[in-house]
Amino acid sequence: MRIFSGVRSSGEKTLGNYSGAFRQFVLRQEQGEAFFCIVDLHSITTPFEPEDLYESTLDLAAMMFAVGLDADRSTIFVQSHVTAHPEAAWLLSSVTSFGELRRMTQFKDRAAEQDFVSAGLFNYPVLMAGDILLYQTDRVPIGDDQRQHVELTRDIAERFNQRFGETFTIPEGVYPAVGARIKNLQEPERLMSTTRGAPQGVVRIVDPPEVIRKKFKTAVTDSGTVNVWPKRWLKRSAMLRVSSRCWRWSSPIGTRSVR
Repeated sequence: MRIFSGVRSSGEKTLGNYSGAFRQFVLRQEQGEAFFCIVDLHSITTPFEPEDLYESTLDLAAMMFAVGLDADRSTIFVQSHVTAHPEAAWLLSSVTSFGELRRMTQFKDRAAEQDFVSAGLFNYPVLMAGDILLYQTDRVPIGDDQRQHVELTRDIAERFNQRFGETFTIPEGVYPAVGARIKNLQEPERLMSTTRGAPQGVVRIVDPPEVIRKKFKTAVTDSGTVNVWPKRWLKRSAMLRVSSRCWRWSSPIGTRSVR
């Protein structure tokens, strides 16, 4: 079985990255032939400084090894070092419609925050499809926020195979059963991100223990009994999602434990 996933080199990595990506990577590398990519070409679709991107790429490589990825069991590499990635994106763009890309939720969200919206950001999902399909990937361990991109990748692969013959394996996304979407501790309606939302609600992997404790102690919560999980109780569910991921609870067990 082939396994592939990638992480953007830009941006500080958070508890959300650990839950949706790193933790899954370490577990999945035991299950097949694994490829994990530092996707630096994706990072240039939004404003960046070349020197900072170089440093953050090295930092991310160190972090991937630190969380438990093993170079003897997994292939870990930088996207821009393999020219087939942008080449695949160009070829796959011929079987991807404008309408499909325009509907991408992440594009809408990021575009709304920028004065200059690059064509690279618009075409981001096609490059991601190329990343995945190049390796005849069976499983893609990823956070739930990337589900729409994996579904588009499947559509692109099926369309390419129909037009040009069986070429690509149709991949399946693999998402954490619990903690697939870690929320900002101060703004539970937002995903935990270093670029959006209250900084005090973002737990970075490299935060000192005392800083992490403070962020959890000041997290937004509510009072009362949780009757509906999790849509109507965003404030508490943000904390329960994190707790569930850390202690491997299911949501109902986590709710009862908090009570």
